[in-house]
Amino acid sequence: MTWRDTAPPFEFSNLDVVAACERDEVGDGLIRDLQRTRARVRHVWPMPAHLPDDADVVFSEFAPDLASRIPWVPGDPKAALVVILPREPSPDLELLFNCAPDAVLHRPFTGQAVVTSLMLARAHFNYERRLRSRIGKLDETLRTIRCVERAKAILISRRNMREDEAYQFMRRQAMSRRVPISTIANAIVDTEEMLG
Repeated sequence: MTWRDTAPPFEFSNLDVVAACERDEVGDGLIRDLQRTRARVRHVWPMPAHLPDDADVVFSEFAPDLASRIPWVPGDPKAALVVILPREPSPDLELLFNCAPDAVLHRPFTGQAVVTSLMLARAHFNYERRLRSRIGKLDETLRTIRCVERAKAILISRRNMREDEAYQFMRRQAMSRRVPISTIANAIVDTEEMLG
């Protein structure tokens, strides 16, 4: 039984995959192997100035200037990236690192290696996206806490309230207006900054 006879552990049929590679024997094999996963495969060659960022996964030939061709480097990745490495010469590892790939594929490769790199790249990309989302939520929570603490300090100094009274005041205001406490805290801080 080969890898083609078994169902892949991930569903690839809803993926949009870009293959930025030469249409040589190996490139044609890559495209065929990707099509066997039932993913939608687009081929682009010669290498565009900027790789498409509207795909789920991009397979791209390695080039010394590849990092400059990836529209999201540096920054928030828009697609999983699989870099296709040449057999010879060995790539400059610093240049490869700067591309921030989710997986690599070494020439010559098998169909199983293609599916494995596709699966790993997509899993790594999704994991990193979840982490970025979590970090974003934690940053927002931290900003809210800082703002509430600053608003409490303003109420303590301006209205001679105790800390618990200041918090309860903001909480009552938030509940009566049906807004988050952070909205009230922001309003207090903004008013203080405006009035000086």
